[in-house]
Amino acid sequence: MFYYLFTYLKEEIDLIGAGVFQYISFRAAMAALLSLIITITFGKKLINILHRKQVGESIRDLGLDGQMEKKGTPTMGGIIIILAIILPTLLFSIVGNIYVILILVATIWMGLIGFLDDYIKVFRKNKEGLRGIFKIIGQVGLGLIVGLTLFYHNEVVVREFEPGQSIKSGVQMSELVYQDVESTKTTIPFVKKNELDYSTFTLGLGDWLTMPIYVGFVILIIMAVSNGANITDGIDGLAAGTSAIIGLTLSILAYISGNVIFSSYLDIMYIPGSSELVIFSSAFVGACVGFLWFNAYPAQVFMGDTGSLSLGAIIAVLALSIRKELMIPIFCGIFLIENLSVIIQVSYFKYTRKKYGEGRRIFLMAPLHHHYQKKNLHEAKIVTRFWTVGILLAIMTLATLKLR
Repeated sequence: MFYYLFTYLKEEIDLIGAGVFQYISFRAAMAALLSLIITITFGKKLINILHRKQVGESIRDLGLDGQMEKKGTPTMGGIIIILAIILPTLLFSIVGNIYVILILVATIWMGLIGFLDDYIKVFRKNKEGLRGIFKIIGQVGLGLIVGLTLFYHNEVVVREFEPGQSIKSGVQMSELVYQDVESTKTTIPFVKKNELDYSTFTLGLGDWLTMPIYVGFVILIIMAVSNGANITDGIDGLAAGTSAIIGLTLSILAYISGNVIFSSYLDIMYIPGSSELVIFSSAFVGACVGFLWFNAYPAQVFMGDTGSLSLGAIIAVLALSIRKELMIPIFCGIFLIENLSVIIQVSYFKYTRKKYGEGRRIFLMAPLHHHYQKKNLHEAKIVTRFWTVGILLAIMTLATLKLR
């Protein structure tokens, strides 16, 4: 909204200083700042409202140290995260941008699914929450919307330059010859020729297979990342802090992918319009950091599935939009490890029960953060170490831009 207003003031009235809203960096900084202010300012008010409504977390006794002390802590705090992301995005981004529209739809869509889950747990007193099949239907539905939009929308393009032409080689921007192409190309890390087209997976059986294969991958990625974020949200500050690190990484990747100079220099895909996602991802980082003000140990509020499911979906859609989804196992390594720890634990338990008559475990408890709690590590130390690993993975992700 402000972008359109100040563009008008600059062009029609020539207002001094109005042109600053043309800069992505300025609008991103303002979005992050406003998001942080909203979360910190209104977070306490939301906590008080949740207290009055008795929206407290019901804790299942897993035998973890300090666990039962958290009983009654307000949940559904993800509401403030979502509001603190959406409002700055509406104010500072080009709202008509297809990538902005898509990421806002994903945020609201998955936020509503998480809200329903929390509502059933808290107000219906059903600890299971929303039935798993409905969560899956919601994730698949979002995957279809995102996949079909990215596949068919005519504004979702990659800019391809003539062979041998790049700013790095000394060609001026005004001299570049290019065409905008609708494609299903994505980025492969650590590979010199770092592009892969999903049409490769059709194995020559026909181009008609490209769409279902691509959409299938999109659905799988959204389900995996949203569930990974949900599983990671098990101790104070872990999911919010990890998501902030991932969000900052995606902000940098979105800025590079949407900037013709940097993308040309680094020899990666230039995606016109994707730079507007920097505004959204900056607000995302601000909301996560602001939420930590109340969610860091000892937590005054939990984000609930309202927050965790939407955070995961946001990360997945951001990565898909800038065609960096194959990097998810790196920068979302914490989510991946948490997911795998549960899969490994359950699979091994079932295997050993069938083979030996009794189930055996690899970890003391899954997901992995509970394993370390069982080893009597304080949860604040576990969170700090997970954040440290998350930062290392973020650095590794950015290094892939040059390490090929």
